[in-house]
Amino acid sequence: MQPFDLQVPRSLEDALALLPKERSYDGAQLIAGGQDILTVMKNDIAAPTALVELDGLVPGEIEDDGTGGLVLGATATIQEIADSGLVRERFPSLAEAAKSIASPQIRSRATVGGNLHQRPRCPYFRHSGVSCFKKGGNVCLAEFGFNKYAAILGGGPSYFSHPSDMATALIGVGASVEIAGADGATRTVALDEYYVLPDEALDRETVLGANEAVTRIVVPAPAAGVRTTYLKFKERESYDFALAAASVSVVLDGGKVASAKVVLGGVATKPWPSPEAEAALVGQEMGPDAWRAAGEAAVADAVPLDMNGYKLHLVKGVLFRALESLV
Repeated sequence: MQPFDLQVPRSLEDALALLPKERSYDGAQLIAGGQDILTVMKNDIAAPTALVELDGLVPGEIEDDGTGGLVLGATATIQEIADSGLVRERFPSLAEAAKSIASPQIRSRATVGGNLHQRPRCPYFRHSGVSCFKKGGNVCLAEFGFNKYAAILGGGPSYFSHPSDMATALIGVGASVEIAGADGATRTVALDEYYVLPDEALDRETVLGANEAVTRIVVPAPAAGVRTTYLKFKERESYDFALAAASVSVVLDGGKVASAKVVLGGVATKPWPSPEAEAALVGQEMGPDAWRAAGEAAVADAVPLDMNGYKLHLVKGVLFRALESLV
């Protein structure tokens, strides 16, 4: 890790003014919980000249929006989301996703904003001595090398698997992010439009500008009668990333699926909405036949690599069990 300065500005405007106007992983960067940026620095993927403290500058509350939805301050910790009665009551899938993340120690420091912005966990990307597409190289080593954890959807020219559980769960409930810029302007972006594929950009994973910051996550009121869940399969029982995950919401009408939302995690280069799985569910009896059809539809366009074909079966199994839990 290279030496750096710690900047503690008095306002968000001052904090954003310290960031470079053009994207640079060697310029000043923001820090909140620090659970990802510090590992990126230790891996020599980035060497920022300064870290800019966000504590106290960005909201951290979990609040009722007055319409039945929620507003999550970007510096709310993952543990606070997991423990929130308001979250558990209205959006069980968000609490389940939060609880599935890492360890209690990490959850107590990691923020929801930071979780949404984790850099790829691909071992080649995280290796300081390796050059890959994501670090300015001319090859994705995972495509032909060790790709057990790589993406089976949305890959090419890079095949990393997106690591954020909260992003998958939040897209599943229709969340948006509020963004503040150094020029004082603000904008709102639907989270399902926030992430970019590798063939759109290799130097970033989101549409966030170089001197912008996410300040809040807005979750709209749930539909009447909606049932939600988040289910994650990981290699270890604790402290691990998803090999496959599913955020699922359904509304039932007389035993049939009136509407459905399916978002996959751990299997694509960004959180992966599956309209194909949703279409396989809607209008069908809420039962094993529909759940199996949804799983088949979810992976119909998947392109596994040499070592990750097992993810096809994991997706089907995780989605089946998630749907089964909503009966």
